[in-house]
Amino acid sequence: MISENFSVSGSNEDMPSKTQSTITLDRKDAVVENDYNPFEHRTLEHKTSTIGAFFHLLKSSLGSGILAMPMAFKNIGLIPGSIGTVVVAVIATHCVHILVSTSRDVCKATKTPSLSYTDTCETVFKIGPRKLRPYSLHVRYFVDAAMAGVCLGGTSVYVIFIASSLKDIFDHLTPQHILSVEVYCCILLLPLIIITQIRYLKFLVPFSLFSNLCLIVTFGITCYYTFHDIPTPSEAKLVVDISRWPLFLSTAIFAMEGINVVMPVENEMAKPEKFLGCPGVLNFTMIFVAVLYGVVGIFGYLKYGNEVMGSVTINLPQDEILALIAKFLVAIAVFFTYCLQMYAPMDIIWTRLKPHIGSGYHNSAQILLRTLSVVLTVVLAIAIPDLGLLIGLVGAIFFSTLGILIPVIVQTVHKWNKTSLGSYLLWKNGCLLIIYFIVLISGCYSAVRDILIKYSSM
Repeated sequence: MISENFSVSGSNEDMPSKTQSTITLDRKDAVVENDYNPFEHRTLEHKTSTIGAFFHLLKSSLGSGILAMPMAFKNIGLIPGSIGTVVVAVIATHCVHILVSTSRDVCKATKTPSLSYTDTCETVFKIGPRKLRPYSLHVRYFVDAAMAGVCLGGTSVYVIFIASSLKDIFDHLTPQHILSVEVYCCILLLPLIIITQIRYLKFLVPFSLFSNLCLIVTFGITCYYTFHDIPTPSEAKLVVDISRWPLFLSTAIFAMEGINVVMPVENEMAKPEKFLGCPGVLNFTMIFVAVLYGVVGIFGYLKYGNEVMGSVTINLPQDEILALIAKFLVAIAVFFTYCLQMYAPMDIIWTRLKPHIGSGYHNSAQILLRTLSVVLTVVLAIAIPDLGLLIGLVGAIFFSTLGILIPVIVQTVHKWNKTSLGSYLLWKNGCLLIIYFIVLISGCYSAVRDILIKYSSM
């Protein structure tokens, strides 16, 4: 949504706006105004504290992905896996940083309080090089499609994750009634519809806190089983055949990327100046995330070797109370992660639909939109009920596109007239694009190959 008074994604629904209005700024008119501070012009009804922003960002990166890291290490080996975890964390953090920095520059240039992810991308093209301005609307459509893909694919993985955990629990508690993963997906439909109706990040903070607490307890229990009695020698390999590496990359990117939540979180912070910088919410969160991912990945793979599952909690014993508690808590944690990950895409879609719906029907329309979106994710989960393979496919296509490709292109376009072809920025962004295409092509090939092999043999 581009207008003279840009709306904050998620919280400023009532701010005046002119959807899709045309910006006719020349490049010289888009020079950053030093006397305009976007933070001072943000009028938010529900502000998020710095601690709340940290938990939101942490929750967006610490979902089911952290427990898939042992499986990711199985596809690459201990040595390259350890290095790769750090590399992916650095790339993910850097791409978030350049997206937020670019958004703030554009806010200053257009004298706008805040911009969403999609608005930032469109506005960069609108005020960028003249030859690229006609493509601004197409850029918006592409970013919206990528956001929707991340939403549908990522939350479908969450549905499978919760359903698999519940199945593992109840298969032990009620062995006389063994249900399929698909049935548990259907059972989750109503609870997911209800929790997704929450429309403000501020009201999600308690759920994020509780979810993170559940993950911490689960992490502790998982570490207890993982560190105890590690097989000697372990089945874990130092280096795995390189043909399996793409599945590590796509899984790690899926696990760490939470860029679709970044702009709503930053836009709704009471003190947004604390988001970037050192120390800042972003850097502190990602360092914490990288350490946790590395620990879980390395020792989970050492413990369970080639038998490790899409979530290491599924490998925990079925006949011990402590293990069952961990499986239940992680299902609860991912359940609340689902509603947080749904927040940004629902806000974007609603912003597009709102002008075309009568004010008297806004509430009903939002309920219907959120309900249909949940139904779609559950249907996708039922269609591909393999947790590991779906994580690899979704990570390779959608999370890499939203988390690497788009921020790199947006920053390049924004800096184009200020940058020579031989500059560090263009070389750096060129390398990031190469990494993106490697992840996209190799990750998709590996995931689709394994899906075909698995289901053709059934």
